[in-house]
Amino acid sequence: MKLWFAVLASGQRQCETEFGHTTPREWIGAMVQAREHWSSKMGFILAAAGSAVGLGNIWRFPYVTGENGGGAFLLIYLAIVFTIGLSLLVAELLIGRSTQRDAARAFKESAGGAWPLVGYMGILTAFLILSFYIVIAGWTVAYTVKSLTGTILASGTEEVGAVFTGFISDPIEPVIYTAIFLALTVFVVLGGVASGIERAARYLIPILFIILLVLAARSVTLDGAGEGLSFFLKPDFSKVGWDTFLAALGQAFFSLSLGMGAMITYGSYMRRDDAIVGSAASVATLDALVAVLAGFVVLPAVFAFGAEPSAGPGLTFITLPSIFAQMPFGAFFSALFFFLLAIAALTSAVALFEVVVSYFSAGDPARRKPVTLWVSLASFVLAIPTSLSMGVWSGYTIGGKPLLDALDFFTNNITMPLGGLLIAIFAGWVLRRQVVQELGASGTLVGAWQFVIRFVAPVAIAVILIAGLI
Repeated sequence: MKLWFAVLASGQRQCETEFGHTTPREWIGAMVQAREHWSSKMGFILAAAGSAVGLGNIWRFPYVTGENGGGAFLLIYLAIVFTIGLSLLVAELLIGRSTQRDAARAFKESAGGAWPLVGYMGILTAFLILSFYIVIAGWTVAYTVKSLTGTILASGTEEVGAVFTGFISDPIEPVIYTAIFLALTVFVVLGGVASGIERAARYLIPILFIILLVLAARSVTLDGAGEGLSFFLKPDFSKVGWDTFLAALGQAFFSLSLGMGAMITYGSYMRRDDAIVGSAASVATLDALVAVLAGFVVLPAVFAFGAEPSAGPGLTFITLPSIFAQMPFGAFFSALFFFLLAIAALTSAVALFEVVVSYFSAGDPARRKPVTLWVSLASFVLAIPTSLSMGVWSGYTIGGKPLLDALDFFTNNITMPLGGLLIAIFAGWVLRRQVVQELGASGTLVGAWQFVIRFVAPVAIAVILIAGLI
């Protein structure tokens, strides 16, 4: 018996050191379900930045900036990222690190009651987004190939638009590229946290930045690029209206992957001594930097060739190919740009995948492989009708929208902002006693964070939610 108690005491001391648990129930649970961790702080920052950096930064940000007046929108967007966005990012990482659990179990362990429903909604959101995200990501892979073959390089936007419409409405080709992209995502997730996700981020994020810098350097040196630079960097507040603030708020919220459990899941792989505020600030900075660089890539080129900066979502798949067609070495730069998009999509898709896999595997490494394969099968099954809804099944709608648009509307306009709103309330009001201990920051910093997360963020997110529904 004495030997047994000695083993228990030794085990408790070890778990107190590694996990920060003090009660027997906590440390025994930690020993039974030892969770994987990031191998280093930099590895986590790159992986979390990869989760945040996606199509929203490189595809969505330039055309939203173009639609909302350029420089003034940029300033408002950056201000929101480093206030409301950063505060929510800290909140999600705090919830994940403090519990060392997936998105649903984190809420159950922290407070119980009905709060785990927030986590379940996040997991559902991640899965639904994944089912149409891999379809759009497949388009980026296809356009990388088509750039090299010259298929999409035509000088007229009408001709390029016809190529794009013909491609996404084809019943077979987009599904094949979806399967290719999904296979790449599964390959990364199967490797686990440190050997899969973190290792991939260590290579992909630097490559992403290198490509961005190369493309930005080419874009800003084009004849006539100065007008685009002026549009992007010189604020014109006469063009700022309520819609500008709303667009900047929505862009900042969605580009940081908030409200869908991704950052809670990634936070759960942090070690107890990893700093939350500093890491979150690094992630937000890298995320914003990618968006700004994407602006330098797209907007100067758009103005240099007399295109319309407010062309909307078609700016990427219709306007830009026609611009690349008029550039020297256009096929090379077009392939490089769409390869960049594919990398950004891959790092985000991995995070979406991990939210679902983390829950169903419950932290058990032995269950990761079968769970990953089942999730991939389920997401691909849903991705097929999602892809077909752009073509042969476009007549079948949900609320008047094709399936892809309906899933996009449901997640981006309802579940993500609703999840963000509830997370802000949970972190600001329910966990208020744990905040000082978990953040390990100065009283002034914690006080500022609490003010934003309790009052500013809920109001701002509620505005996004209401506006999105309207």
